[in-house]
Parts: sequence; C-alpha cells; structure tokens
Amino acid sequence: MRITNIRPTTVTVPLRAPLRHSNGAHWGRFVRTVVEVDTDEGITGLGEMGGGGESAELAFAGLKRYLVGHDPFELERMRFAICNPTASLYNNRTQLHAALEFACLDIIGKKLGVPVYDLLGGPLRDRVAFASYLFFRYPDPATGRGEVRTIEQLVAEALALKQEHRFTSHKLKGGVFPPEYELDCYRALAKALPGEPLRYDPNGVLTPDQAIRFGQAIEGLENDYLEDPAFGLAAMRRVREKVRVPLATNTVVVGFEQLAANVRDPAVDVILLDTTFWGGIRPCIKAAGICEAFGLGVAVHSSGELGIQLATMLHLGAVVPNLGFAADAHYHHLADDIIVGGKMSYRDGAIDVPRGPGLGVTLDRERLGCYAELYKSLGGYPYDRDPGRPGWYPLVPNADFADPARADTPSFKS
Repeated sequence: MRITNIRPTTVTVPLRAPLRHSNGAHWGRFVRTVVEVDTDEGITGLGEMGGGGESAELAFAGLKRYLVGHDPFELERMRFAICNPTASLYNNRTQLHAALEFACLDIIGKKLGVPVYDLLGGPLRDRVAFASYLFFRYPDPATGRGEVRTIEQLVAEALALKQEHRFTSHKLKGGVFPPEYELDCYRALAKALPGEPLRYDPNGVLTPDQAIRFGQAIEGLENDYLEDPAFGLAAMRRVREKVRVPLATNTVVVGFEQLAANVRDPAVDVILLDTTFWGGIRPCIKAAGICEAFGLGVAVHSSGELGIQLATMLHLGAVVPNLGFAADAHYHHLADDIIVGGKMSYRDGAIDVPRGPGLGVTLDRERLGCYAELYKSLGGYPYDRDPGRPGWYPLVPNADFADPARADTPSFKS
C-alpha cells in the first residue's frame, strides 16, 4: 500500500458561546484543519489539527513530496521523514505529524478491519470519563446568552453541565480575572459540587508566589490537581515545594527531553497527554509508559477538538493502563461536528470509544463543506487576542487581568 495524496480542508465550527482564557479568547468558533490521506488501495485515513487556516493547508501540501509513495504502515520511517529531531530545530512539524499519524493509523485499522485501539495493545476500558470544562465566556453576540462572568453564572453553568452530561469531576479554565476572584469562584464550585474533584488551570500566567498562595488556599478542597499555575519547570518546582496539591502540565512537559528532566528533578506530578502536542497517539503511549515506570500520573488532554481528534483521545484513553484522572474535552462547547451522526454523546460523564475499523468515525461531507465555506467567509481569528480588550496582549506572568465587574459583548469580526 502506498500514499497517493494528502488533502487538507480548513473548517470553522461554531461554539455555544465565545470562550475566554488567560491568553485571549476563542472567538465563538474553533478553526480546525481536517486532513485526508489517500492510498492506492482506495482507503482514506482521517486526521485533524488545530488552527492554521491557509498556512496549515500549505504546510500539509508541502509534505506531499515526503509522503507520496510512502507505506502508511511504516510509522517510524514517517516520523523521521517528517520531523527528524535535528531538522525540526529549523521547521517544527510535530503537530503536522500528529494529524498524519492519526490518518495512517486510521488507514491501517481500516485495512485490517480492526479499531485503532487494537493496534495499540487492546482496550482496557470501553469508554473514557471526562471532566466538565468550565470557561469564563462572553455572551453569544447573536442571542445574548451564554455569558459566564459572575460566580453565580459559573456555578449555574457547572450545575447545568452536570445535569446534562453527568460529569463528576470539574475543571475551571482560569487566568482571565484576578487570582483572588478566581479563588472565590473555585471555592464556590467546591461548595456547589460537594465531594466531586476539581482542577484549576490558569495557563501559567500566575507568578510562583501567586500560585503558591492559590494552591495553599485550596489544599482542604477535593482537588484532582493544579494545572500549570506558573510557567516553566523551575517555577513549577517552586510551587510544588510549597503546595500539597498535585501539579499537572500540558505546557512545560510536552516532549521526551522535558519528561526526562522532570523525572530527574520533579516539578510536575501529572502529565497531560495531548495527541496533537506530543505528535500523535503513539508518542503519548510511550510517554505514559515512562510515567508508569516513574510513578507519575497521566490524563488525556484536550486542545480544542472536533470528532476526529476526539476519536484519537478516546483510543488513547482506552489503552493507557495508568489513566488516573478524567480526561479534558472542549467538546461539549461545540454547537456541531463534522462527523456522520453529529456530535458524540456523553453517557454518565463518559464517551464510548468508537468500535469501528480505524478511528471509527466518518466524515459528513455536507457538514464538512458547510463549515469549510463558513471558514472562507469568516476567516481565522487571533487566538492570543481578547476582542473585549482592544490593544491588550498577554504577559507571562500576567499583571493585567480582566475586570469581572465589566459586562461586555464585543464584536467578533477579526
């Protein structure tokens, strides 16, 4: 079998409301690049990558010369063909490789008639639990609904998601408002959701001292972990020395050199494995094995997925033995998906692992075309800008937080 073509399509899929984060906002939609890898046997594999737009399409097109004629079963040869570690110093293709690895695993599974999880050692679980993923949000400009800014709105959203999807652990994406206010928000969630574990993620924008104060203040609560409260291994190590809450990261340990450094001089207790950031499902499994050997926790991380990447997260979650925490997903914030059947469903806070051959998902051509046209109409948006704060840009650590007393409905035209 040989690869004959790579076909990228950029889409934008609406969110229920614009999501705010410490470094900007998702402007009411996700931009994703869907990748189809064709073979001479008529089997096409599916991959997905976040953002990029026209530049991602050009990047994938530029890799055709590397991969046309390549055997999709030869995954290690493909890894070095695309992202040789020395060559990658000049042209980092890790996320491109991830999307292509997804597609090749999809091809192999379809060829052999087995799910991807059977290529990875076989399933240990048939569904993967998820935490609710709570964001501060702007109201939807079309409806005026969906704002999450006040403590009351945040608690109401958490309870509504619990009622709808039966989540039993909960994550707050912070770093938007001053840490003292977000600490009050976190405590309110703990009071409203007694006995259910919480996690807090300000995306590394607190100073180590702020992170220590926050971490010490929540020590008596039911915590999963404190995720990236400060930026960098050294800063995280300072926090870890002073706080009796496990620290997690998807920012400062996203590769094997960083993982080795963390094993030798621990700064982080839980490694959040993202199938895109680590370069594919297989590197995540390799990292999970190292974590198992050294007693580090792991969880499945979300980078803003549609159904194709969600399928990769589910197959990863199915096979990792030391999966000690519920996974993250932005998925319930989406208004729709690009796979046949629309969005996958939660059941008691979990999603079933697809059982069909390959990744087990199929593109819905009508939806793909619709959201490709929507992308052409709207274009991309700057992830690291907040439309409600013109001229603002993020510092790390941050000293200029948003004001929770301001009720803004900004324009989302980039």
